[in-house]
Amino acid sequence: MEVTTEKNEKVANMIFASIYPHYLNRIVKNGRTKEELDQVITWFTGHGNESIQALIDEKVTFRSFFQKAKIHPNAHLIKGVVCGYRIEEIADEFELYKQCRQMEKLIEELAKGRKMEKILREEKVRN
Repeated sequence: MEVTTEKNEKVANMIFASIYPHYLNRIVKNGRTKEELDQVITWFTGHGNESIQALIDEKVTFRSFFQKAKIHPNAHLIKGVVCGYRIEEIADEFELYKQCRQMEKLIEELAKGRKMEKILREEKVRN
């Protein structure tokens, strides 16, 4: 599927606090914990537990959430399809939308029971 400016803006203006409970319900339903969810979000965005809670309390938009983030240098290793979009094919002009889908991919993997060391991607060192 193709990302549009309208779709990007719609996601940018969504309130993070309104989506976080859906993330949490999804992973808890599959036997994972809030701590694991926050660990994944922290790895990806650099927001610690207190920061995540503060952003929820402030009811920030995804735009603000990602503007305040320090995206992990290995985020480029997050690939695949989520919600019908192939992450690596999302145009650079829609960076916020791509970041949202990357985070959703990590949460999806968590919900599916993937091991944390696989979710929190590391560059492979070549000899």
